[in-house]
Amino acid sequence: MSHFSFEYPWVFALILLFWVCAKFCKIKGRSIYFPHLESLLLGGSKRNSLLMILKWLGIVMAITALASPTITKEYSSSNREGRDIVLIIDASESMLQDRFDQTNLRKNKFQVVQEVARDFVAKRTDDRIGLVTFADVAFVASPLTFESKFLEQIIGMQRIGVAGKRTAINDALVQSYNMLAKSKAKSKIAILLTDGIDNMSQVPFNDVKNLVEQSDVKLYTIGIGSSRDYDGRYLQALADAGKGQAFGARNARMLSQIYDKIDEMEASKIEDKKYVNHTYLYIYPLFISIIALLLFIYTRNMRGVV
Repeated sequence: MSHFSFEYPWVFALILLFWVCAKFCKIKGRSIYFPHLESLLLGGSKRNSLLMILKWLGIVMAITALASPTITKEYSSSNREGRDIVLIIDASESMLQDRFDQTNLRKNKFQVVQEVARDFVAKRTDDRIGLVTFADVAFVASPLTFESKFLEQIIGMQRIGVAGKRTAINDALVQSYNMLAKSKAKSKIAILLTDGIDNMSQVPFNDVKNLVEQSDVKLYTIGIGSSRDYDGRYLQALADAGKGQAFGARNARMLSQIYDKIDEMEASKIEDKKYVNHTYLYIYPLFISIIALLLFIYTRNMRGVV
């Protein structure tokens, strides 16, 4: 962005001072010694008009140079510090339960989760996000990526039953933490969502808890459905180990609010720096002023105007 301005616009008041002086401070010496000089100078009015133009052009341009015309350009540079985030989504058979969204009772839990997860991904433009889906087994549906549109498509392609019917939360966490262990990001986050109780993992709870405690990954856990559907203490223990928070969502609106809250708490750090570049243009009116005044003096001397 650039704009033109004068650093000292008040200097233009000098033009009024010169005009008043030219009108009321005329030199009388010429009329005393040469009272009929104007009539002796052939075509004096034309000569005087040219001299007047040159004189005022020189004065006005000199004052314009003093006012310091400037073009100011502003540049901004943003330093964005993104995060690496892994979404861990339950795709077990219990996610087929409907009546979770009060605005559309036909939607099942998994469809609601897909919509909310896609919306979350769309907001995190400066982060790398990966996806782990689990049921009987856990698998990496998408590695960490900046391609949010691609990840939104991957989330939409997930189907219940593709990984089995039961729930392997611990195994999913191990997969997610293995992915984030290779990350060099300063901030790493895992968001676990489930509506069930772990009943299929090969890795015991204590081992997973130790893994979470020793890692620099912050863990958020979300249980959806009624409090009887998932083990709240289990999810709270995991969140405490991961220095995060545990949430519960009884419906779609609450789930959306939870993801919005996590989005706010883990906002990417953005440092905006502004740079201002000034280009001073006084040299151009000053050059015109010098040329005009030199021509004024030359023309005046050559035509014998005193």
